[in-house]
Amino acid sequence: MNRDEIREEVKKVLQSIFDPEIPVNIYDMGLIYDIHVHEDKAVDIKMTLTSPTCPVAESLPPEVRNKVRDLDCVGEVTVDLVWEPMWDKSMMSEAARLQLGFF
Repeated sequence: MNRDEIREEVKKVLQSIFDPEIPVNIYDMGLIYDIHVHEDKAVDIKMTLTSPTCPVAESLPPEVRNKVRDLDCVGEVTVDLVWEPMWDKSMMSEAARLQLGFF
């Protein structure tokens, strides 16, 4: 698989992960800021949460790392939890905003 194909597989996995309090996956919520696939198939993911006090702050990043690492096409996985820029509703996909009634 090339890097673009690996990125798409990672994206699919991220779309299967949900914050337990929000019925929208973390990718469409806009919590994933960047997915970088290296030549050696290592993956770096930059993500945030809706708030620094989010109850899943301890469990969600490891879940992301573990589920992406389970992909056969991926090498090492690094998840970097960042707070800048701060997440806001404008980062959600149109589908997520519709699902949550933010229009």
